Amino acid sequence: MAETTSITYKKLWKLLIDKDMNKTQLKEAAKVSSNVIAKMGRDEPIAIESLVKICVELGVDIGDVISINKEKMGD
Repeated sequence: MAETTSITYKKLWKLLIDKDMNKTQLKEAAKVSSNVIAKMGRDEPIAIESLVKICVELGVDIGDVISINKEKMGD
C-alpha cells in the first residue's frame, strides 16, 4: 500500500482562537504576506522562514502550529 502525506495548520487556527487573534492580526504581527496566510488556509506548504516568523511571534514551536497526516492508499 502506498502512503500519502499532507500537512494541516488546524493547530494554528485553534491557537489563534485561544489567543483571541485573527488571521489579519497574525499576518501583520508576524510580518508575513497575505499569500502565506491564504496558502495556510488551504493547508498548502509555506516557506520555513514564514513558519518560523509565525512561531516566534506566537511564542510556540513549529509542532504547535502544524501537523503531518499520513494516509494509506489502496492499490
